[in-house]
Amino acid sequence: MTRRADGHADWCARGHHCAAALGEHRAEPIAVALPGARGVLTRVRDRDGREYAEIRIRIALDPAEPTARTQLLTALTDLRALVSRAAPRPRPRRHAA
Repeated sequence: MTRRADGHADWCARGHHCAAALGEHRAEPIAVALPGARGVLTRVRDRDGREYAEIRIRIALDPAEPTARTQLLTALTDLRALVSRAAPRPRPRRHAA
């Protein structure tokens, strides 16, 4: 964990992005914009020092309900796959000899 003399992480955006007064540090958000969709990823460190990737997505849904439901199912399926790949893996327990 790299901290500067002012208590912020090297990657912390400071200013209005950072909520250090609440014990949370936030990086500058990274955005991806596509036609009909937008994603924003922000690195966050909580007051306990745990770091997270916060991801927000916004997808325009088709006005036809069956198509919108298919879009939602696709998004949920892909989101589950992303979280499964990116989440930390449980570490094997070491047994005392």
